[in-house]
Amino acid sequence: MDASPLSIGIDASRIAVAQRTGTERYTYELVAALARVDRRSAYTLYTNGLPSALPPLGPNMALRSIPLPRLWTHARLGPELARRPPDVLFVPAHVVPTIHPPASVVTIHDLGYLAFPQAHTARRRLELELTTRWSLRAARLTIAISQATKDDLVRRYGADPARVRVIHHGLGGSFRPVESPLEIADAQDRHGVAPRYLLYVGTVQPRKNLERLIDAFAMVADRPELAGVQLVIAGGRGWLSDGIERRAAGHGLAGRVHLSGYLPDEDLPALLSGALAFVFPSLYEGFGMPVLEAMACGAPVLTSSSSSLPEVAGDAALLVDPADTSAIAAGIARIVGDPALRAQLRERGLARAATFTWERCARETLAVLRESVEPPV
Repeated sequence: MDASPLSIGIDASRIAVAQRTGTERYTYELVAALARVDRRSAYTLYTNGLPSALPPLGPNMALRSIPLPRLWTHARLGPELARRPPDVLFVPAHVVPTIHPPASVVTIHDLGYLAFPQAHTARRRLELELTTRWSLRAARLTIAISQATKDDLVRRYGADPARVRVIHHGLGGSFRPVESPLEIADAQDRHGVAPRYLLYVGTVQPRKNLERLIDAFAMVADRPELAGVQLVIAGGRGWLSDGIERRAAGHGLAGRVHLSGYLPDEDLPALLSGALAFVFPSLYEGFGMPVLEAMACGAPVLTSSSSSLPEVAGDAALLVDPADTSAIAAGIARIVGDPALRAQLRERGLARAATFTWERCARETLAVLRESVEPPV
């Protein structure tokens, strides 16, 4: 492969988001890792206005702010690419603009709107359907963040598997076990968390299966091994989140189910480290980054046996059927009541998480970007 320097344009519009979850975190961490592993290519990061926080950028990375209130991708980014086209355009978390260089690469994270359509408005589903189909056609190569997502793209949209590359996410260095009991207790106090707790972290929306998680917790909350244990649901509110609050109130578990809201990044490692277990019985995930973050902090993990989650968790988590409330309840009781199991999952999880690095993700992504500019055979 030709290793000559490339000019690489990146749609970095998602970097500007203040509360980074999922795709925003992926964009931020991947750009930071590319800055560490590649000092030869010339990067232009396109943003819609000046971001409030940027990852550490390399000297070969330039920021290009091209603000426009609406239709930024097609009306502002596209014409900019036409005026000064890079060798390759990388779209890590958005849609390929209508005007784009022939060598364009897009990352598609999941097809959750098809797997769980009731979590989206009809208008949003149509938008996601059209933009995903368009990006698959427009991009020379597509990156899927898991084999499960690639399989979905091939099955649902007839994507050519030869044009889809699987590259797993990395894991930020800030996720590591917090050993200080005082630091853990301080984080618990700041967020109203009890000393013994199960923790969920992610967007509060129906596809995360939180109503069933609350029902499962209610089934075993009175068992002796769960005495005083709190279920903490941490995350920003998403589509149809009100029903989750009503579900918690309906079980009469005042103080036992705690919706803490969005947790700042600086508090996550301590709260993950202090949890009895991390519980993530999501119905569908393109990757499931919270599972890896929990493992890296030493939290035993209970997660789903469906979508990409077994692929990410390997043998380092207790897997349950996310559609079976009784199975989730049994898993909760088992993981809380078995210290030996928790110790085993902690050890396996730390080893598993260590294999996912953003440097590896960046190098593999850079290889795909280079591949996209090679003349077709």
